[in-house]
Amino acid sequence: MTEHYEVRLRKAVHVFSAGHFITLTDELCEPVHGHNWTVGVDVEGVPDAHGMVVDFLALRDAVTAVLARLDHKMLLPAANPLLTVLTAPGPLGGAETTVTFRNRRRWVFPAEECLLLPGGNTTAEWLARWIGLETVATLAAAGHVIRGGMRVSVDECLGQSAVWERRG
Repeated sequence: MTEHYEVRLRKAVHVFSAGHFITLTDELCEPVHGHNWTVGVDVEGVPDAHGMVVDFLALRDAVTAVLARLDHKMLLPAANPLLTVLTAPGPLGGAETTVTFRNRRRWVFPAEECLLLPGGNTTAEWLARWIGLETVATLAAAGHVIRGGMRVSVDECLGQSAVWERRG
């Protein structure tokens, strides 16, 4: 008989509100819109000498810190070949981030309200990956190493979610 241990974190505070848009095809880009994204994190592994796969409080705090960086931001992809993303001083003071889609669409946002994320799109799948990797890094910086696997789910709305998983 084998045993499996998993910690599941589903906290009411692990929600963030953010705007985004994605390139649906090489010729089609959806309009800017937003979601109240809900995040769940599962960590699996062998309990340590104190009986914990991961410290719940450390995991909670790490996820909370990562999601705070996303909350009330315009999420933009840094590596989408169909988009040009430039940040420069704005005419009214402060910096502006301008995004252009294939010379057909153009958006201008206050730079301090934007978050450039690695990857080619700000899909729920890529957000789940970014949240997972940032959570692992935040935990490691605080001295908590994930020894097993991790799964992050990101819900755009009830019944519509994406999952990223790193197996241990």
